[in-house]
Amino acid sequence: MLAEPCPRETRLKDAAAVTHFAKQQPDELPLVSAAFLTRTAIAIGILVALTIAISIAGRWLGERIALAGHTDSIEAVSIGIGEDRITLPANVIRFERQRRSGPAERVDLYATWPEMAGYGAENRKRFSDIRLSAGLLFMQISQSTMSRDMSGRLEPIYSHLFDGEGQAYNYGLTLHRMRKETGYGDEVFFTAPRPGKPDYVVRCLLPRAAEDSTTGDCQRDIHIGRDLSVLYRFSSTHLSEWQHIDDEIARFLEARLDPAG
Repeated sequence: MLAEPCPRETRLKDAAAVTHFAKQQPDELPLVSAAFLTRTAIAIGILVALTIAISIAGRWLGERIALAGHTDSIEAVSIGIGEDRITLPANVIRFERQRRSGPAERVDLYATWPEMAGYGAENRKRFSDIRLSAGLLFMQISQSTMSRDMSGRLEPIYSHLFDGEGQAYNYGLTLHRMRKETGYGDEVFFTAPRPGKPDYVVRCLLPRAAEDSTTGDCQRDIHIGRDLSVLYRFSSTHLSEWQHIDDEIARFLEARLDPAG
């Protein structure tokens, strides 16, 4: 009968065997498993995809921030308001939600003065810098709710609210202050005769100093098309151009009306 080795001898032999295996076959032991490599490759792929997505999203967001709701697109937008249809380039339509063809209750516009141009790369500062906003005109087109425009309301309404006689002003205009009980506060009205047309009428809140002027200092409404009312606003620094502004706004919009409605 063979004698069983003692525990001490067994441990010594096992240790020697492990040491020999490690010395003789170091290259045959895998440093990483295949599963680990697979997981790493998947993680890298996800990171690459996320990087690309973030880059694209960042570029898109950057463009959106830079445009700040404006668009330089001149795509034609055809809008039906009441009995009228008007086709406008997208870059003169002020609000994104209104840049859709179809029926609408109103459309809000803006344009540079005196060019009557919409937003573009060459004039974006005039739309984005409030210090330059006096160089913009703002218009709102809607269906008429009154049979007379501002000029038509002079004799039946406004003339009865004036506080005394008008005062001669510059640029062929006459300044009229309103009676206190009318609720117009510090607002004033300017009127001017126009050959072959009803008198010009505009309502203004004049700033104390020219540098305090805003794009909403003066406002006037006119009728165009079958049944459209155009309320437009401009800076009081352009009062000297009142007739030119009125003529150009009417020309700009009437040229874009569909005669067939």
